[in-house]
Amino acid sequence: MRTLTAALLFATVLNSAAEDKPDLPLADISGQKDRQTVIAQGTEEVYQGHPTTTLMPDGKTIFCVWCINHGGAAGPMARSSDGGVTWTRIDELMPPGYKTHMNCPSIYRMTDPAGKERLWVFSAAKGTRKGPGMPSIMSEDGGSTWKEMPPLGFPCVMTFSSIVRLKDGSYLGLYHRGPGGADKAPLEVLQTITADGGFTWSEPKVVAAIEGKNPCEPFVFRSPDGAELCCLLRENTHKERSLLMFSQDEGKTWSTPVNTPWGLTGDRHAGVFTQDGRMVVAFRDQALNSPTKGHFVAWVGTYDDIKNGKPGQYRIKLLHSYAERFGDCGYPGVELLPDGTIVATTYLKLAPGKEKNSVVSVRFDLKTTDALVKP
Repeated sequence: MRTLTAALLFATVLNSAAEDKPDLPLADISGQKDRQTVIAQGTEEVYQGHPTTTLMPDGKTIFCVWCINHGGAAGPMARSSDGGVTWTRIDELMPPGYKTHMNCPSIYRMTDPAGKERLWVFSAAKGTRKGPGMPSIMSEDGGSTWKEMPPLGFPCVMTFSSIVRLKDGSYLGLYHRGPGGADKAPLEVLQTITADGGFTWSEPKVVAAIEGKNPCEPFVFRSPDGAELCCLLRENTHKERSLLMFSQDEGKTWSTPVNTPWGLTGDRHAGVFTQDGRMVVAFRDQALNSPTKGHFVAWVGTYDDIKNGKPGQYRIKLLHSYAERFGDCGYPGVELLPDGTIVATTYLKLAPGKEKNSVVSVRFDLKTTDALVKP
């Protein structure tokens, strides 16, 4: 009986996967080279990978951090003073030890209870991928100078994939790990909270662990009315769709993760709310039967669409990946400028040839992409 039940479940999953198909129109701007800016060029020897970004309060200064090689060492940083049109490398400002920080550095702005704002760059481990967990560098002067900070000591596959401010002024960070912090199944998502602007963090607790699934790379954000937190999750078996969960008590408890709409299926989500109330979420496309699977895309819709399992409005193909390794792109930073321009930054192989992945940003606005999908 157990064998029969398992077989039926497996058949159901296969049938469901076969029936899953695109339910959104597609706006394709991936061929519009004038929208693209190469922040760090890949070469035959150098692979530029896994960027994140943060926008400063002036609405035009953006910092971008990334690592060398797939999940490799940190070290590079660039700054744009014109909303992502041009970029300047500032690697020389980094502490020497920053080059020993491993895997997917992630940059955040956080403000302490006294109102002091700092920039933090957390990474997964120090020295090796199995080294002390979550080392960081920190700036107290808007990125002009940086100093190395002690590791938090949290074993992880990646450091915080996202951080959100809570109503009491503290910050909630989410990350994932496998057994003992290893990068293997089963994966689980944990959260921890800082009340002092990033210096100390609470004991992490598991908030998403699902039998038969591997939730990871959480993207947490607040609903437009401020009432709840929503979290989109990569599902690393890639057999069905991505996952999402909600908290209506500032992260004290979370709903059981459920499948996202088809159009939000992907890896390493990041997004913004636009001035008209819509949401743009960028990610590596992993949707079953998608014509853009493995490329860098964005979903456009409303919070109501996410909350109620509706398809959304449309998708955008942002950049085409020419990587031999399927899906070797994504991991974006997404920033909204005051004029409505969205700056989405990722890593990918931008053209055929021997050159490895580059860090690339693409600029667009919804007025332009809306016009591409109008009947």
